[in-house]
Amino acid sequence: MSPLPRLVDRAAPSVARKDPDSGRHWVPWSCELAGTAILIAGGLSAVFLDFGPSSPITPLLPSASARLLLTGLLFAGTGSLVALSPIGRVSGAHLNPAVTLAFWLRRSVHVHDLMGYVVAQLLGALLATAVLELAWGRTAHALHLGATQPGRGLSDLGATAVEAGMTAVLVLTILLMTSSARTARWTPLAIWFVVAALVWQGAPYTGASLNPARSLAPALLAPELAHLWVYLIGPLAGAVLAVGVLEALRVTRTVTAKLFHDPRYASTLAAELPTAARRPSAA
Repeated sequence: MSPLPRLVDRAAPSVARKDPDSGRHWVPWSCELAGTAILIAGGLSAVFLDFGPSSPITPLLPSASARLLLTGLLFAGTGSLVALSPIGRVSGAHLNPAVTLAFWLRRSVHVHDLMGYVVAQLLGALLATAVLELAWGRTAHALHLGATQPGRGLSDLGATAVEAGMTAVLVLTILLMTSSARTARWTPLAIWFVVAALVWQGAPYTGASLNPARSLAPALLAPELAHLWVYLIGPLAGAVLAVGVLEALRVTRTVTAKLFHDPRYASTLAAELPTAARRPSAA
């Protein structure tokens, strides 16, 4: 993998803001589908490995809390690696409808890409979950394909609030990191630590979804639909909350809508950082 690209420093001459592009962007959408599939495949495999029946990890880490931390590191690490990969540098590696919604609310994503990205994310999650069902077999079914459910004693409304709060923390992290050229390049690292911590501490309460696509796919294929609405409304509400907090604080700048901005790659998203010229085939 190539070294981290040098980004424009805040003190450098300003770059004219590039507005988000309209149109059908099949290449970024395909990359977003593939990236989400990789995230779900890697993340749910970590869940099955760490918590499945006869798990080889359990004797090594008897503590469920320690295994949750490991799962969070693996799940979040997969997403961060996708962001650093070529496909992530093309699409921006949102991999989560809540993240794309937040960037759209920040006027950094065109409504065409909002719809295209969300559809790609849902299809990628469904594809990955279907493949994992075949690959993991009984282990996957023992864990309901990784479907998320509220913890014992927590109502659906309570779980929705927890999911909204945790997703707001994630989205705030992303939007704050991408508000400056000096911090934007470190967004994947920040996400790795934040999501790992949220999974570690939040999974006992809600499963720590933070991502409608991550919960929708297992819920549809398992099927486990009773609590699905919690994991659709909660994360999306959290994204709206995070954007509202930043607007209230007057943090209005977004230098890139990619989780790792590489100026050598074209972008259909808004940016204040340099981007390569788009090829006609990318439209």
